[in-house]
Amino acid sequence: MLYEYICNAEGLRIDKFLADTDCGLSRNGVVSAIEKGECLVNDKPCKKSTRLKEGDKVTVIVNDPVEIDILPQNIPLDIVYEDEDLLVVNKPKGMVVHPAPGHYDNTLVNALMYHCKDSLSGINGVLRPGIVHRIDRDTSGLLIVAKNDNTHRVLAEQIQVHSFTREYMAVVNGVIKENGVVNAPIGRHKTDRKKMCVTDLNSKEAVTHYYVEQGYKANTLLRLRLETGRTHQIRVHMAYIGHPVTGDEVYGNGSPKWLMGQCLHAKKIGFIHPNGQYMEFDSSLPDYFQRLLKSIENQRTD
Repeated sequence: MLYEYICNAEGLRIDKFLADTDCGLSRNGVVSAIEKGECLVNDKPCKKSTRLKEGDKVTVIVNDPVEIDILPQNIPLDIVYEDEDLLVVNKPKGMVVHPAPGHYDNTLVNALMYHCKDSLSGINGVLRPGIVHRIDRDTSGLLIVAKNDNTHRVLAEQIQVHSFTREYMAVVNGVIKENGVVNAPIGRHKTDRKKMCVTDLNSKEAVTHYYVEQGYKANTLLRLRLETGRTHQIRVHMAYIGHPVTGDEVYGNGSPKWLMGQCLHAKKIGFIHPNGQYMEFDSSLPDYFQRLLKSIENQRTD
């Protein structure tokens, strides 16, 4: 449905203006419409920071919500730990975490719905029940899943204050000789909305610590610890310093067919359980990761 409004005030931000109209969009919904090019000011695309002038014509397209049935599916899960409040799952490479356009089945959420029945937190809505944080489709490793809203809130607060332990292993292109840290803000790419990038424009703080585990002639095995948790953070930061994750088809030079995406594994996760106990879990490197290491074993530099 198409909505048109005339601004009768001076200096209002576009998101505040539309959120107070009858178009039915929240501020986040307005931002989404702007990013999709569905929001215009005086018939021209605008930014979410646009401030309106009195008399400006604002046009916004509001698509009717599409009802989607997300169905439980009997998909095997590698459950590392489970109790009445949460699960820790080892996600395989290639599995999408939650349903999204083009991926409404065979996701981790479909498998969780089958395994947990109705015991999943609802804070993130029908498309992401139980999902407190996520990792990319072609990243393997540990994820924590909340079975109830209280557990979800407790875990989300830890992520927000950066007390959540998240440690990854990655093979990157090129030689890195010393440990380091990348402290560079990450935001949406201005021309490719599916990508993230290091930018000062509409960005958030992002900090990645990396530690050299093994050097090779053309690669480096790294252990990485996230201080923040931005979308694609490790992949963006490694590409930013000139060492993209090996196999990364978005931020790097692609990969051999057998690798099928970046060599990145969420190996360790630690958090405070709602019962007050600190818990930490570790996972072994998956087969694809070990295969890559084996293929470059004769290139070790030590």
